[in-house]
Amino acid sequence: MRNLAILVALCALAVGAFMGVHAAQQSRPSPAATAQCDLGGGNTVTIAYSSPRAKGRKIFGGLVPYGEVWRAGANEATTFVASTDVTVGGKTIPAGHYTLFTIPDKDKWILIISKKTGEWGVPYPGADSDFARIDMTATPLPAALENFTIAFDKTGAGCTLHLNWETTSASVAIAKK
Repeated sequence: MRNLAILVALCALAVGAFMGVHAAQQSRPSPAATAQCDLGGGNTVTIAYSSPRAKGRKIFGGLVPYGEVWRAGANEATTFVASTDVTVGGKTIPAGHYTLFTIPDKDKWILIISKKTGEWGVPYPGADSDFARIDMTATPLPAALENFTIAFDKTGAGCTLHLNWETTSASVAIAKK
């Protein structure tokens, strides 16, 4: 009987812990999001990230300094998964799992595709873990955007990746190799 009481108490504790974690994830200030590019033939590029909010703050050149590595999101590291070999901004990226970072600047950004995976969003693991650094085009958005958003626009040969937040959109072309 005592063992049954202990078992019931442990189950109740586990259920409570699960519900607490689930509730915390549901109310995250920077909720999880994904973006996917369909390259045809069952091939995709999928990006998973957390979407922070501006909340009236100056983002680029403020909260996110120009010329410094930024994790391109919040919370866990932003992941980039290619199910097939792709070109990103003309550079070949083999199929696999990677982590994304950026270096924002006023007129252009650099997309960093890191070989190191499984880390929290910071700190940046260093240039020795970079698989590629790729130039991105930075353009102004027509209106301020509250939520950081990663999205793809379908193009004839692939997709254009967009990282949008505040008044900036950084973009680069992605195609199946």
